[in-house]
Amino acid sequence: MVQSFEDFKLNRQILNAIADAGYTQPTPIQQKAITPILAGQDIMGIAQTGTGKTAAFVLPMIMKLKYAQEKEPRALILAPTRELAMQIEENIKLYSKYTDLRSVVLYGGLGPKAQIAKLEEGVDIIVSTPGRFLDLYLEGHISTKLLQFLVMDEADKMMDMGFIGSIHRILEVVPRKRQNLLFSATMSELVHKIAGDFLKHPTVVEVDSQATPAVTVTQSLYPVPNLKTKINLLQHLLKDEVDFNRLIVFCKTKTVADNIFKFLERRYGEGEVRVIHANKGQNTRINSINAFKEGDVRILVATDVAARGLDVSDVSHVINFDVPIIIEDYVHRIGRTGRAFKTGAAITFCSPAEEYYVRKIEKLIRQQIPLSEIPADVHIEETPYEERQAIARAIDDQKRREDPEFKGAFHEKKHAKAIAQKAAKEKRASSAEKTSGKFKGNKKSSTVKGGFLGNKRKY
Repeated sequence: MVQSFEDFKLNRQILNAIADAGYTQPTPIQQKAITPILAGQDIMGIAQTGTGKTAAFVLPMIMKLKYAQEKEPRALILAPTRELAMQIEENIKLYSKYTDLRSVVLYGGLGPKAQIAKLEEGVDIIVSTPGRFLDLYLEGHISTKLLQFLVMDEADKMMDMGFIGSIHRILEVVPRKRQNLLFSATMSELVHKIAGDFLKHPTVVEVDSQATPAVTVTQSLYPVPNLKTKINLLQHLLKDEVDFNRLIVFCKTKTVADNIFKFLERRYGEGEVRVIHANKGQNTRINSINAFKEGDVRILVATDVAARGLDVSDVSHVINFDVPIIIEDYVHRIGRTGRAFKTGAAITFCSPAEEYYVRKIEKLIRQQIPLSEIPADVHIEETPYEERQAIARAIDDQKRREDPEFKGAFHEKKHAKAIAQKAAKEKRASSAEKTSGKFKGNKKSSTVKGGFLGNKRKY
């Protein structure tokens, strides 16, 4: 059993950097992954977020690369989002501080000029999102001929975001002889597929069950009838500034995130809260994350763009204002707290329209999320008519997804109305027929026809 980082036979420069970072004991994923990576094996690592998996592949990579060489990169790490890419590169700089290894992070959202300049200076490790790497490779700014390592981090998110085509193109341009490392919190069918193309006889390293939240995170679920009650509950929880001292509030859309941010900003002041989502500029997002890390900001409101790769110590709470529709994101959201042996709490607000996704999340994580009652002093608002209609439509859509034959409450009402109208029409027609028959039965054999029937008369 590995008890300390000394047991891995890492060099003194790396051990000094680890000591400076304040790490004393390897996490389970580090205990299981570092030795086989040092031995040159391909690795498939299954571990939930917040378990220290970045160090699990970065430390042995630095040990094997040793020092700066040539101008071309020898290691490529692919990440699904710019936030995660930036976080990985920060860790590389932290662990390689006593070496001369050079690293660069590449991502979209800003001009490539500064990134190209860094590549021109020479680099040993590239951390990149797939799209920006391909762009710069195709423009001739990156050579892959010396690559020894190819790492794919958060492979499940990479597949969810539609990067499978880019990954296959990258696999076509990197050397066949290389060491491959794939890390993921969950194993979807697409991840299995890419793993088959990517890894050669891998060593599978698994920490806990797939998609299991960290045991250091206490979970709770509040059934909440509507949006206004969610806001009231959020406001109630945030009154406890001692316990809720650093938290992330996750929302499923940019609009909701902006609205919650504005509400909290009015309540707590400009310096207490920030918001990040895809519409925010890169510099704004970086500044907000740094302010949150440094403790200058108490509350960070975010969409799932920040659910992965946001490594902040001592996040006391994660509040899911909305239940994520991509259910795997639940694990990644709540993994922002309770990181690396520390405790944290994850609180989820669930409207009737979101119960469907909670059931799926509980099936994924193979556990029930404990229910909590709304505190007595939280005002429960009446659900407005439009929101009731939206909830009913959402529930119908969910039922239809499970059963294509299901027509839905709205359809049933419409269908019932149509049946009633048809019955009334048939009744009127039947009544008219009887009336017509009655008159026909009373007709005399000799009739007079005239008017529109012509001038002929029969007697």
